Amino acid sequence: MKSLFSLLFSLFLISVHAQTIYSKAYGNPTDPPVIFIHGGPSGNATLFEGTTAQKLADKGFYVIVYDRRGEGRSKDENATMTFKESFEDLKGIYTTYHIKKANILAHSFGGIIGTLFAAQFPEKVQSLTLAGALFTQQETYDHILQNAKEHFKNDPSQLKEISEIENLDKNSAAYRKRCYEMAGKLGFFDMPTPTPESEMLRKEYAAGEFYKNNIRNPSSPLKFYQNEPLNNLDNTAVLKDIRKKGIPIFALYGKNDGIFSEKQLNDLKNTVGKKNFRIIDNCSHYLFVDQQNEFLQFIQLKLK
Repeated sequence: MKSLFSLLFSLFLISVHAQTIYSKAYGNPTDPPVIFIHGGPSGNATLFEGTTAQKLADKGFYVIVYDRRGEGRSKDENATMTFKESFEDLKGIYTTYHIKKANILAHSFGGIIGTLFAAQFPEKVQSLTLAGALFTQQETYDHILQNAKEHFKNDPSQLKEISEIENLDKNSAAYRKRCYEMAGKLGFFDMPTPTPESEMLRKEYAAGEFYKNNIRNPSSPLKFYQNEPLNNLDNTAVLKDIRKKGIPIFALYGKNDGIFSEKQLNDLKNTVGKKNFRIIDNCSHYLFVDQQNEFLQFIQLKLK
């Protein structure tokens, strides 16, 4: 009787998880699995799903996308927005799609989650790919603000704003938000010279159903920085530990992704190994749209 209750309770938890977490798979389940982890907090997987998921699956991968609990299409007012919760959701994806080991493809803030997950559950990770992913957070914020000071050196109002940001609690959602807003003013997320291909991808995305589901939950960052004690992480040592465990790490970044300094990217290249590291020209933060063909070629070459 007790074992029957345990089974029913487990099935209930799986059912609740399935209702809470949006996910979708592309490709053949017999192909190597790739799980995409989107950015945030308050992000979602719609841009990757609407532009790239099927094309990556066509390269011979079983591609799974999902929105984390409380973000995007995974609406949940009770979400705590912690790393522990993110790990549980990710493990739930493995269960839902009957996967024992997967290649993790992590973008932006998803890189923090993917890195910590790989370190804690190495038996579940075939490889870790950082695509425009965060790894030394405070260095990124410092880099943004330093560039802003130089760019706006003759603009008193902007210099005042930069000073206000620097005086905020560096572990707060407000600090992170305003740093990235400043990066936006500097054009750090913009592709220098959009190609016809990248313009078409964005146009098709904007006109389709995925863009309509580009849901942003403004309370997600607030909850994360309120409930998660680990902030502004430097994951250099964690990445080195992952490599020691035998998990290959690949890193793909846009040359024009202004939120990373040259020093940061050189340090990362030394951490993951030169042959596992790639910089793409005329490319910013959203590599899979800015330079989709090169993005897909890199993933196919490394993961196959």
